[in-house]
Amino acid sequence: MVKKFIDNNFLSQNDYQVALETIVAPLREPLLTSDTPGLYLGSSGAVYDQQRANMEALVRPLWGIAPSWASRKDDVLKESYIKKLIRGTDPTDPQYWGIIEEYDQYIVETAALSLTLLLHKEYFWDDLSKRAQKNVIHWMEQALERKIPKNNWTFFKVLIRTALLHCGEALDRKALEEELKLIDSMYIGAGWYVDGKQTQRDYYIPFAFHYYGLIYATFMKEEDPEWSQRFIERATLFAHDFIYYFDDDGEALPYGRSLTYRFAQGAFFSALVFADVEAIPWGAMKSMLSTHLATWLNHDIFTFDGRLSIGYHYENLVMAEGYNAPGSPYWALKTFLLLAVKSDHPFWSAKPSPVKKESKKLMEKGNMLLLNECSGHHLLGYPAGMLVEGQAHAEAKYSKFVYSTKFGFSVPKTGVYYEAGAFDNTLAVSCDGQYFRTKKEVISYQLTETYVSYQWSPFEQVTIGTEIYPFGQWHLRVHEIDTKIPLYIREGGFSVPVSGNKPQAKSGENFGVVTAGDLTSQIVAVAGYEEVLIIRPEANTSLFFPRSSFPCLKSSLPPGKHRLLCLVGGIVKSEEGVK
Repeated sequence: MVKKFIDNNFLSQNDYQVALETIVAPLREPLLTSDTPGLYLGSSGAVYDQQRANMEALVRPLWGIAPSWASRKDDVLKESYIKKLIRGTDPTDPQYWGIIEEYDQYIVETAALSLTLLLHKEYFWDDLSKRAQKNVIHWMEQALERKIPKNNWTFFKVLIRTALLHCGEALDRKALEEELKLIDSMYIGAGWYVDGKQTQRDYYIPFAFHYYGLIYATFMKEEDPEWSQRFIERATLFAHDFIYYFDDDGEALPYGRSLTYRFAQGAFFSALVFADVEAIPWGAMKSMLSTHLATWLNHDIFTFDGRLSIGYHYENLVMAEGYNAPGSPYWALKTFLLLAVKSDHPFWSAKPSPVKKESKKLMEKGNMLLLNECSGHHLLGYPAGMLVEGQAHAEAKYSKFVYSTKFGFSVPKTGVYYEAGAFDNTLAVSCDGQYFRTKKEVISYQLTETYVSYQWSPFEQVTIGTEIYPFGQWHLRVHEIDTKIPLYIREGGFSVPVSGNKPQAKSGENFGVVTAGDLTSQIVAVAGYEEVLIIRPEANTSLFFPRSSFPCLKSSLPPGKHRLLCLVGGIVKSEEGVK
């Protein structure tokens, strides 16, 4: 744990500045002493090459550094970035970043460069020679001609056009309008987008679509008032939903891909401050951001030498996506965008105030039923119909029965045996007792304020109808299974940490319970199960706990129709007692 953040309440502009400087401090020496236009932060690989990984590690910190220059100039660091940018974009330099290709990671990283140019034309851009400026323009313009996924990446082209216009280049209005219309085609109403696919609704909606839209609205409000206002209106609508994705301790619901970006989950609120959009009262927004950052920066998310690690609550490559290189976690610095606003902005003087939320919220556009329990300190999310094909651990990140801000969830390490699959909070099905499958895409689903249901098929000869009925920190699971083959069934509960050699667990004929501190995971068989197990998954499978355990129900089913019922609880003990 990094003790230095414990006393930071994230209430003043200086609090944010000090935190940013502390996070960036381990990068400062290599940034200042290296002549190469990149930053080497580790040997783990990504789907892109080492040069791109190093460029990403160099550029992503600018999400926080560039906004901070608005109030606290850093000429030495700025000059270092200028020198590296000049080398990286000069085709005659041996360290040239190279040609931007189709679907290139470079295109993603142009967004942080675009923000830097937008914020600092005089302080940054004007310090480049005319030749260097032309090189930067030509290098970034390559991205405008390349194929990209039809999703949030479309905004990268929009931001490049906006930045180059800001630096005096001509604007291709027709191309810009086409890109904005493509973004518009992903809008589904009530402030919500889909990230290219209907089944992808995750943190890319707030920290990509709305975040970039609010940057666009800030710099293009005179040039393009119609789209600017549209982005502001959509962000305002979304804010009233997004507040429900955080518990009162500031922990965001762990759900979906790119979770190694961590406190980028709060970047949307920072963008609202930057764009001067009081979608919720400034005091409530201050509470959201301060609790979120204070919580995150006191998790064990830093390496031994102080760098942001790949992982979630701790350093963990098991949960990562293929596009997570050592510098990728610095996407989190998007949350420091608010450092670009002036010291007299009303956000800074606002007093923190409670965020008003209902105890239950059906998020129709987000495909999620959300329950605030334990006096708001425990958030539970019950999703339906979401999945991103081709992503690492997609079933675990989108399609478990329930997600929790206190218990987290686990991802598989291998698919060979049950403990390596770490199948907490889901039904795992096997036809041989060794290789287990869980719910992936669904045939159909229904989402209401009282239950979630879906039809799914883990094997061609098997169909399962599952109904989930939440109540408090418990829920009832009902499975109607129709199988033409024998099945081996495992029903997993919530994971809790293991601190000693063994989990604190007990089990009976029809129940299993594991306890750790204020967390209790319990499962109770009602019908259809034969045995209770206490599972010790492979280490580093839980996103929250390096070592974990959960209770499990077991059954063997012959061909035919079967009905399984169980009660599952993830209980957080509060000061008032168990809720």
